[in-house]
Amino acid sequence: MAAAVSERAARRWRPNRKLWLLFGVFVSGSVALKALSEWREEHLFLINTTDSLPNWAFLIERGRLPGKGEFVFFDPPASPLLQRHFGERPRMFGKIVYGLPGDFVGHDGADVTINGAWVARMKAVTRFGEPLTPGATGPVPPSCYFVGTPHKDGFDSRYAEIGFVCARQIIGTGEPVL
Repeated sequence: MAAAVSERAARRWRPNRKLWLLFGVFVSGSVALKALSEWREEHLFLINTTDSLPNWAFLIERGRLPGKGEFVFFDPPASPLLQRHFGERPRMFGKIVYGLPGDFVGHDGADVTINGAWVARMKAVTRFGEPLTPGATGPVPPSCYFVGTPHKDGFDSRYAEIGFVCARQIIGTGEPVL
């Protein structure tokens, strides 16, 4: 009789493989979600829906200030022209850094130069016929950047409505992924 009781007890205690597998999936999922949450605090994934930049997907590192030639993502300044074209609360803009603090911005007619090198051409009006104001000339101020895009209709630092992009506006620096 004692042998029958110990045999039944041994049969009942078998580990439930499905339960252990479920537990392992739960623990692994929790660790993965925590890591993803920490990553999201420092990064963004952006799908670009404009023709302004040549790539359509970017991985943005939050809070990192850009160098020349890097992609920068920033909150655009409030202006009536921006609100008409992009709504009451425009989404972040992405551009390429052409000028760093201390670089010299010049205008030669409609051409914009940085330290004497051509970077862009200004237009007098938007594609809807609204007047555009040429951006500032002279040295790029401390903690600010001249940003632009190779697109002919780019809305960027060549116009006063955007102006120099300063560190307080910058969300982060991006790398194209697609």
